[in-house]
Amino acid sequence: MKTLKFVASFLLLSAASMVPADAEIKMCPLFTDNMVMQQKADAPVWGTADAQSTVTVTTSWNNAKYTTTADENGKWMLKVRTPKAGGPYALTITENGGAPTTLNNVLIGEVWLCSGQSNMQMPVSGNWAKVTNHEQEVKDAAKYPKIRLISVERVTSSIPEENFTTYGDGWMVCSPENIAEFSATAYFFGRELHLKKGVPVGLIHSSWGGTVIEAWMSKEALAGVKDLGSQAEMVSRWPETREGRKAKSQDAVEAWNRLTKVYDEVYVQLDDFKEVKFDDSRWDEIKLPGNIERTYKDFDGHVLVRRSVDIPASWNAKELTMHIAGVDDNDVTYFNGVKIGENSGWNKARTYKVPAELVKEGKALVAIRIIDKSGGGGITGNDQSFCLEGPDGKKISLSGQWKSTKEADYSSMPKRPVNMYNEPYWSTVLYNAMINPLVPYTIKGAIWYQGCSNDTRAYQYQDLMPLMISDWRQRWGYDFPFYITQLANYTGRQTMPTESTWAELREAQLMAAKIVPNTGMAVTIDIGEANDIHPRNKQEVGRRLALQALDKTYGMQIESSGPIYEGYEVDGNTIRIRFSSTAKGLVVKGDKLEGFAVAGADHKFHWGEAKIVGNCVEVTCKDVPRPLAVRYAWAHNPLGNLYNTAGLPASPFRTDSWQGVTYGNTTRY
Repeated sequence: MKTLKFVASFLLLSAASMVPADAEIKMCPLFTDNMVMQQKADAPVWGTADAQSTVTVTTSWNNAKYTTTADENGKWMLKVRTPKAGGPYALTITENGGAPTTLNNVLIGEVWLCSGQSNMQMPVSGNWAKVTNHEQEVKDAAKYPKIRLISVERVTSSIPEENFTTYGDGWMVCSPENIAEFSATAYFFGRELHLKKGVPVGLIHSSWGGTVIEAWMSKEALAGVKDLGSQAEMVSRWPETREGRKAKSQDAVEAWNRLTKVYDEVYVQLDDFKEVKFDDSRWDEIKLPGNIERTYKDFDGHVLVRRSVDIPASWNAKELTMHIAGVDDNDVTYFNGVKIGENSGWNKARTYKVPAELVKEGKALVAIRIIDKSGGGGITGNDQSFCLEGPDGKKISLSGQWKSTKEADYSSMPKRPVNMYNEPYWSTVLYNAMINPLVPYTIKGAIWYQGCSNDTRAYQYQDLMPLMISDWRQRWGYDFPFYITQLANYTGRQTMPTESTWAELREAQLMAAKIVPNTGMAVTIDIGEANDIHPRNKQEVGRRLALQALDKTYGMQIESSGPIYEGYEVDGNTIRIRFSSTAKGLVVKGDKLEGFAVAGADHKFHWGEAKIVGNCVEVTCKDVPRPLAVRYAWAHNPLGNLYNTAGLPASPFRTDSWQGVTYGNTTRY
């Protein structure tokens, strides 16, 4: 019996010795030194450990211990009760009573998720973009060590991920060294909250330039959405690992790109089309800006376009600037037979200089080779963003009828293979890689700056924006505040009433802010830049987003919005517009109100005369004796100077529901 007892004891001791005394705890990357946890919350803490091991988290603010057991895969999660804002504190995590893992310099405060495309990604002072007064802003960052920053690495995934990597070593203390490359919009938003609330602020930055909203949505959310639901299902069947996706698609995509390059070089048939003397009398007519597939259905390949313009005597022998809001996908552009520029990328605005020696008084020839690799193609933007600009600042519009012909047709080529590797434009891929791993870290709310890449599908965005907000809230398990940045003004200034994809996208954003509870919108229609899609005044963008949060989330009862359209009445030849969020009244910046256009039964808009009457604006138009509709600031870069006494601009709007230019568009592929 003694022998059996000895053997049993020996086996138990041996088994115990096989469990590492100092087993390593691996925390979710959101849990590092310098982190901020949401105040007064039951905040989840999670990571991995040995299967079935006991994990204990001790909080220094009250020395409370929280314990759980890792599952069969080693995953564990528990919730700790956080106090009111303060710190620094520490979190200590142990496994089976072994050596502790300690997270130091932990603050308790307000945590916000900051996401979107390039205007959220735009840094304070980075290599590709810099904000106004960036040098001073970087220096001043040293004043705010209680603002903490973390940035999610930009990667894609075909399935929802549980882990992610960060730029830098997890959470960083705000400093001149750390703030330069961080999101400017997020930083200025967080700084305003920190200054007004006097508490630590944690900013989780997860954005990617040029991306579409459906990339940030889950497969389940997109399941019933036309075209995008099937795309999300396709993505879910891709290889799960980045290496697998890269191996399967990269070689095919590169081979296809080489093929199209050779094809492009071989089939450049009409190199003299750029010459003034070239005879285009048998060519087709095409309206630009516009989609070439309205003229050449389901076409991919080369389309050549050309037209003449009249150069005034005052521009003779002077350098000009040619503006093209965008070309889908690539272009080579000529002036009087000489190439003045070329570019690749459907979402890039073009600005080309026309050398003075090419500029002669009288007729000049502009020619463009449009190379459409896949999907829709053509010249993007509106009438005011497609022009020649002289040294005197005056502009000649290039909008209207052009001559066109097909040069090379890709229909005989293999279909472009899907790029599965780090392609951020497919449905779900950014939600999977850059949002899902953040769930369920306790956040106070989210701010969002995105929309440019969905502008041709603005009607669809009316559904997608509320759907994404609902999707994220469902994942987190509570209806956190969500604040939207409405698209700023961009491209050439509107001079005549016009249709606009960007105006329709702004309308979709306004609708979401009105319809979805616990949301708001920062209007930025007055702080954009004609020639830069990335406004440099991100300080004001962040401030206006913070106004929404301070008013609606933190109950400070401040003016947080400019005038918002509420309704209208027609009284004879006058349309009376009602507004909410008027503060102490409506005001005009300038001599008279601008940007109000009126239409009758023919749906043709004319500039109207507008005046403020109380908290309303009354609009008349001598060309429209029987008005039916009014539009305000309805363009990419519109006229518009209606504000409230808080100095906040009115959101663009329309009173009509007539079919817009993006109606029916459901996918860019």
